[in-house]
Amino acid sequence: MSCSKLAHHTTLLHEPSFSNPLSHTHHLQHFHQFQFIMAEEPPQNHDEVVVVVPTPEPDEEKKKPVTLGTHLSNSKLPESSETETTKVSDLPDTQNKALQELKNLIQEALNNHHFSDSRKPQQPLPPVKKTENKEEEKKDEGGEDLKETAVVAVPTIDDDGAKTLEAIEETVVAVSTTENSQPPAHKEEVSIWGVPLLADERSDVILLKFLRARDFKVKDAFSMMKNTIRWRKDFGIDDLMEENLGCHELDKVVFMHGFDKEGHPVCYNIFGEFEDKELYKNTFSDEEKRQRFLRWRIQLLEKSIRNLDFKPASISTIVQVNDLNNSPGLAKWELRQATKEALHLLQDNYPEFAAKQVFINVPWWYLAVNRMISPFLTQRTKSKFVFAGPSKSAETLLRYISAEQLPVKYGGLSKEGEFGNSDAVTEITVKPATKHTVEFPVTEKCLLSWELRVIGWEVSYGAEFVPSSEGSYTVIIQKARKVASSEEPVFCNSFKIGEAGKVFLTIDNPTSKKKKLLYRFKAKTDPSD
Repeated sequence: MSCSKLAHHTTLLHEPSFSNPLSHTHHLQHFHQFQFIMAEEPPQNHDEVVVVVPTPEPDEEKKKPVTLGTHLSNSKLPESSETETTKVSDLPDTQNKALQELKNLIQEALNNHHFSDSRKPQQPLPPVKKTENKEEEKKDEGGEDLKETAVVAVPTIDDDGAKTLEAIEETVVAVSTTENSQPPAHKEEVSIWGVPLLADERSDVILLKFLRARDFKVKDAFSMMKNTIRWRKDFGIDDLMEENLGCHELDKVVFMHGFDKEGHPVCYNIFGEFEDKELYKNTFSDEEKRQRFLRWRIQLLEKSIRNLDFKPASISTIVQVNDLNNSPGLAKWELRQATKEALHLLQDNYPEFAAKQVFINVPWWYLAVNRMISPFLTQRTKSKFVFAGPSKSAETLLRYISAEQLPVKYGGLSKEGEFGNSDAVTEITVKPATKHTVEFPVTEKCLLSWELRVIGWEVSYGAEFVPSSEGSYTVIIQKARKVASSEEPVFCNSFKIGEAGKVFLTIDNPTSKKKKLLYRFKAKTDPSD
């Protein structure tokens, strides 16, 4: 790739200037869902993974996820992983002070209805003009001039025709007092993402997002919040939540699926779907369609955020998985325009909602760009970004997302079928040039089902049942054979067992690389008995 072309990519991916590293860091912290990356086909020898954060150890206990609402309400962040607390009592003194100052500013704004547009700024009074009315001038018997004056608040005129200062002051004070002396009968009520401001402890969690986005500069955070509230009203967020945009074809482009190992919801962004020319045309071909796409994406984001639990020490961020496989190229001008507008809205109005940004199927040149910009980023920003080339994508995702929560497409076992995301998966590393046998004992008649996959396969797989009684024969369930990487990623088997014994699954790895084995069992009483 030429230097000019790489520079174009760098500018496209990272709009902020490098002249201000702090500003650049702020923008990168808000790389949310519209991270449309212009990818190219990588050379075969550039599949290495570049991870800029420490890799968490797999959980010792398998979680049993349930519905989104109950999952989030019951989830607490592990102490070791939550470096930025959302509990006010745990904040450093300087941050606690900033939070209290911001709350005071918001309280004053609510009391005076500063967040709404209904109270317009006071318009200056027009200058008082002298009017000549010669027709109404009369002379009395003494020859003195008299002018007729209205009974209502008209400034008096002295003998030489000049308006007295006292009369002007009384008129101005009367008008100002009438319009400004009465405060609003009730304080303004403002909610953001379904949380009323200053109503309870959830509000503190939201305020901390704005403070962190502005490095705990109170006035900047307050200004950002005011602008966000104004934008939400102008954009019509509340109405948008009920709007049917008819964008069902985009459900495969961006979707929520499962949770990571710490309990964060996971959003998948599949940019390669826009290689479909018909889908691309229906989404970006004109301004009206681009605006519809933008509203659909904001609607999905809003719904995802409103499912979060904003209570202190609970889950209030989302993991973003960005799949760059077959991403559209530089020629997609319409996509770049939509991306630019979306990034602007997201970084200004959705602060600190990314728990982690995981980029998979990353092209070689993007890894090079990441290495170049890394020195300009703070450690806090680096900790939120993970990059993996095509050959390391599944392995990288499994470090952060359990196999029962990870879609089959990305190396997990999560799919529609007999097993659900509450059925825990066992993960085993099969060393090079070794065999590994999974043993499952059975003590009663049942129907035994299992799912099994080896990431990348190119190994041999076989299954058999060995009864416990002496003199019994071994039953071959699956004859051992080599499974190619191009075959179905998951094997689903079942076997009706009529006596006590053991089921053995054998994986023979003849390659020089480690292999990740995933499996899970389920035994059901045979309904025919």
